[in-house]
Amino acid sequence: MASARKSSWKTLQQFAEDLVFKRAPNLARQVQYSQAVLKELQQAVKITVNVMAAAVPQQPEITAGRPVTSTSFPTAQRARKLVYAPHLDGRADPGEIVWTWVVHEDDPTQGKDRPVLVVGRDRSVLLGLMVSSQERHAADPYWVGIGSGDWDHQGRESWVRLDRVLDVPEEGIRREGAILSRELFDVIAARLRAEYSWR
Repeated sequence: MASARKSSWKTLQQFAEDLVFKRAPNLARQVQYSQAVLKELQQAVKITVNVMAAAVPQQPEITAGRPVTSTSFPTAQRARKLVYAPHLDGRADPGEIVWTWVVHEDDPTQGKDRPVLVVGRDRSVLLGLMVSSQERHAADPYWVGIGSGDWDHQGRESWVRLDRVLDVPEEGIRREGAILSRELFDVIAARLRAEYSWR
């Protein structure tokens, strides 16, 4: 009986020594390593999220207090007499390219400050055709090329959209940008008359 107790005690003592001197330090090292790895992973995720947020271009939101261009119509619905009359006098006139905040059609909470060719006026509302420097418009029948000019500070080729007219609040103009040449205005006017019943 005594020898059985002694044997059990010795087994328990060996187990305790093995646990304290061998397994516990290994376990402690593994826990420390796991915590260090976890901290490194958390830091890596944080850095990745910050880099991705910086890389994604943010669309500017519409700013309060400034009238925005949020209404457009099929061009034929806004048909009227065309008169080329640019005069940089503080009022926007047909033939001038001005800048306004245009709301995105698919997301009214977002928009873009963009150039617009003025083709008419309805009291304090300007009638404008959108100007774009996207090369994909070169093959689009609803867009007409106008070359490059002062409306694009990078000197890129531009196109004017013919099938939609924007209602631009005159007080929403950011700045007057440029005057389109008479020759180019006449090309656009000829298309508006022939295809959209303008006069």
